[in-house]
Amino acid sequence: MIVLGLTATNGLDEEVARLLGLEHVRVESKVFPDGESYIRIPVSVEGEDVIVVQSTYAPQDKHVLELLLAIDALRDLGARNIVAVVPYLAYARQDRRFREGEAISVKTLLKAIRSMGANALVVVEVHKEYVLRYFEGKAVNVKVAYALAEYFKDKGLDNVIVLAPDKGALPRAQLLAKLLGGEYDYLEKHRDRVTGEITVKPKTLSVKEREVIIVDDIISTGKTMALAARKALEDGALNVYAACAHALLVGNALKLLVESGIKEIVAANTVPVPSEVKVVNVAPLITEAIKQLGTL
Repeated sequence: MIVLGLTATNGLDEEVARLLGLEHVRVESKVFPDGESYIRIPVSVEGEDVIVVQSTYAPQDKHVLELLLAIDALRDLGARNIVAVVPYLAYARQDRRFREGEAISVKTLLKAIRSMGANALVVVEVHKEYVLRYFEGKAVNVKVAYALAEYFKDKGLDNVIVLAPDKGALPRAQLLAKLLGGEYDYLEKHRDRVTGEITVKPKTLSVKEREVIIVDDIISTGKTMALAARKALEDGALNVYAACAHALLVGNALKLLVESGIKEIVAANTVPVPSEVKVVNVAPLITEAIKQLGTL
């Protein structure tokens, strides 16, 4: 068995190979003058089980295509089994039709990974776990809460409350709170009928004199997280931490979060992040997920 790292791994390919005690190989890649991608597998893979690692952060389409090219090439070259490790799965939020006629993009992507020849799939904190049914093979969704919990335990926080940004994300907050021995709640948005101003607050619990962790799968623009942090601090929270699996931090998101008063931004190493973000390593969790797959 070998671990093949593509172009967007953020170092997780090397970590997974080290933890599993496997040979690590890097793909050969380049971009032609016209913008087309080139992929070459530099070793023989005939009869081998191959773990191919590629996160699909921006530029998403390029990284997705490279993943598909690599899986197809591995299958053509005689690989026995292929495990696709996709720490950040692009298009995961396009999981249903919000308007008539829309593509369910994550379905297309998962079907493509499977049809190219991947026997199994490992992702980290996919937006909605049910979408993995579109991958017609073994699939594991790694829960980042276990890595986040170790980080926050080491800080020795007392009187913790974990908040989800909305009701749909409540299971993430519930799991992290359980691991930390704290309480959990979700945030409700309120719009003033006169001024139109939007505010957020916990549905039930008070944050006064408490350590607050707001957890989500993705921080993209950071607007909801920043709004929630400001409100929590106004309501007497001791400190507010922003935690997530994938810190995409689009545009001025980092500036928004810092200016909101958030004490720390904590994220997994599924995508590259600025130095201001505290990073938790999910390679051990990915390694355990690969072991769980068993016989492919």
